[in-house]
Amino acid sequence: MRGLVIRTTGSWYKILPEDGGAVVDCRLRGQYRLRGNRQTNPVAVGDIVNYTLMADGTGVIDDVCDRKNYIVRKATKLSKQTHVIAANIDRLFVVATLGFPRTSTGFIDRLLVTAEAYHIPAAVVFNKVDLYGEQGSELWELHNEVKSLYVGAGYPVYEVSALTGVGINQLLQELQGRISLFTGHSGVGKSALLNAIQPQLELKVGEVSEWSLKGKHTTTFAELFPLGKQPSATDGFIIDTPGIKEFGMVDIKKQELSHFFPEMRDRLHDCHFANCTHLHEPQCAVRDAVERGEIASERYHNYLNILEDLQSES
Repeated sequence: MRGLVIRTTGSWYKILPEDGGAVVDCRLRGQYRLRGNRQTNPVAVGDIVNYTLMADGTGVIDDVCDRKNYIVRKATKLSKQTHVIAANIDRLFVVATLGFPRTSTGFIDRLLVTAEAYHIPAAVVFNKVDLYGEQGSELWELHNEVKSLYVGAGYPVYEVSALTGVGINQLLQELQGRISLFTGHSGVGKSALLNAIQPQLELKVGEVSEWSLKGKHTTTFAELFPLGKQPSATDGFIIDTPGIKEFGMVDIKKQELSHFFPEMRDRLHDCHFANCTHLHEPQCAVRDAVERGEIASERYHNYLNILEDLQSES
């Protein structure tokens, strides 16, 4: 039998059968390994698996079908291993806030770079716009500045409020017929946003600590939910993920980093040197574009920070 992994909890996996039957609790067949041993989880939400149904109604996963794509991060406690967040994603939505708490553009860019590296179309969702106050306020000005970074780089940007419903219908239209992954810092209102998109989810919503301005984790495991009342590829699915404090990037080479900034990628063939790092080389088209204001200096600064981290790890 074949099905879609909709939840992983330790050694058990919830599988939605391909024929639309009841969800089956499955274990992984003993000694099964996928793509080497560097991954802490050989099966991830979004995977298509083949499984055998047992007499007691549970199942055993025999193998995992080839993935269209997947997104990984460094394992939290095992620095030499990776953790697959989800697989077979049609679009990744980075949920950010600029008020309470503020998401740094450096964090957003790390997620976008990872999405680019794993061939996943991405977008940025700014939640809690209801906290900005009147148009022209300091927060609205900051928002418009940050928004311009990503619009200029070619990313779709959505302005929403899970509290008031602003922008929810527009976002919902973009989710139809797709498997969409939502990720971001703890406290950005991701669970509240998904509840606004699909009220029947009734996900637990956390609070933001007034002392630390950081969110409290409410999602423990990644989980896939249908957008409609019944699971349907036509309606689409959304993947909720635990809030991320820090995002450890994996398997990205420093020589390739600029390929994952779309506005830089478009200019690479104009650099004098084919292996230009855009740091100090003469006749660098990327640095020239930054000086002319065609590439946002903040995006370039974030590129340099990521590059420095990659160099320190190599």
